[in-house]
Amino acid sequence: MQVHPISPDRLAELLADRITELPGAGERWLRVAVDGAAAARPGELADALVEPLRLRGRPTLRVSAAGFLRPASVRLEYGKQDADAFHDLWLDDGALLREVLDPLEPGGSGRVLPSLRDPVTDRSTRAPYTELAPGGVLLLDGALLLGRWLPLELTVHLALSPAALARRTPPGEQWTLPAFARYEAETVPADLADVIVRVDDPRHPALVERP
Repeated sequence: MQVHPISPDRLAELLADRITELPGAGERWLRVAVDGAAAARPGELADALVEPLRLRGRPTLRVSAAGFLRPASVRLEYGKQDADAFHDLWLDDGALLREVLDPLEPGGSGRVLPSLRDPVTDRSTRAPYTELAPGGVLLLDGALLLGRWLPLELTVHLALSPAALARRTPPGEQWTLPAFARYEAETVPADLADVIVRVDDPRHPALVERP
């Protein structure tokens, strides 16, 4: 396994190339996930892909998994700081499939709900449905996304060492660290992702190449 430093701009360009080279690119919808703890800033990388893909003639739609969390009554059933519940229960996989991923299956409607529930207010976002043009790319970001059997054409995992994750996680969110340790041990996202990027220092990412 080799690790190569890469600039954030070059990383976005490389991933945009990888996406447009996927089988069926330009003919069907492509679903791309950027997986990583909030400290890894997966949303920033997903955002950075929008313009390079536009320049390559690919319409995009940005969706965050944070807009598809289960109601607080379910998420917080075992307390506000239960790491196992954060790992197992917070993401509403069914809603994400129904409203975002399944409509982009071949023969689907292309009609996507960008968000379902505001994680802060716990109320519906009332977001309108959006139609992604044929050949468009869905860019999904979020934490703990791999190992859930989500239908995705490309997955990018932003990897942090335990020390970097702890250092960059705010004090009020330190209780989530055992959930990410469990994710690493049980799911092993680096084995599942199509692309791995180390982001211990977000200003200096490094691309991991498998043998």
